[in-house]
Amino acid sequence: MRYKFMYENRNKYPIEKMAKVFEVSRSGYYEYLKHPVSKREIENLKIIFEIKEIHKKSRFNYGSPRIFKALREKGIECGKNRVIRLMKINNIRSKTRKKFKVTTNSKHNNPVYENILDRKFVVTEINKAWVSDITYIWTLEGWLYLCVIIDLYSRKIIGWSMSERIDTGFVIKAFIMAWTQRRPKGELIFHSDRGVQYTSKDFQNILKNKKIICSMSRKGNCWDNACAESFFHTLKVEEVHHTVYKTREMAKIKIFEFIEGYYNNFRTHSYLGYVNPNAFEKKKIA
Repeated sequence: MRYKFMYENRNKYPIEKMAKVFEVSRSGYYEYLKHPVSKREIENLKIIFEIKEIHKKSRFNYGSPRIFKALREKGIECGKNRVIRLMKINNIRSKTRKKFKVTTNSKHNNPVYENILDRKFVVTEINKAWVSDITYIWTLEGWLYLCVIIDLYSRKIIGWSMSERIDTGFVIKAFIMAWTQRRPKGELIFHSDRGVQYTSKDFQNILKNKKIICSMSRKGNCWDNACAESFFHTLKVEEVHHTVYKTREMAKIKIFEFIEGYYNNFRTHSYLGYVNPNAFEKKKIA
């Protein structure tokens, strides 16, 4: 145990070195040596260490509810209030939330479809309802556009595509990725906004050929596609707003890592009972 090591080696190594190794001030280290550490304090130090590890793995995004759940998953017994207090004392908090705005080009003459999904975001089976949306990410080379497709059952990103052009082609690429991964059978609803990319003849023909039911948000109503908006909010406040992308290629790499390495595989969701999308699907299938 690191704290036992600190005490046992208090006379063996220089104070400056020990303080630096354990990331404490000299005065704090002296204070530690003067007073015996209680069992409760040692437990707190252990918990703080685990909290910092979890916080770091979450890219410094987790607040106390998710950290509490993660501690319980690791078999560490402690109360919610204790976690909140220790995080507050040690200045551990989630990244600052920022607002963002997404706009869509819905000024076109293409046919639009009814809102079949009708905000029924609670789905109990895989591949029964997919939602999709597009967002904009700034790089020093210009805009990069991201299209995602989400399975409402697990909130997993099952298809995505990035391009410097906001056209139908890159939406189709995201759809092909989702279709190839999932191979859905039975009735499936595909919900999006009324953007020209989704209403285009090319994309609508694909949905018709796959016998997929098309659903679209009402005009100017972002709440009809709230789950996709929620993912973009998470992406922006946990990744994009904290990074300067020098090139589009750099942005693509970072966003790929966020989606596949972090969001689908690690980030827990309160809607899923504080597990990540991949774990949720495996748990239900098992």
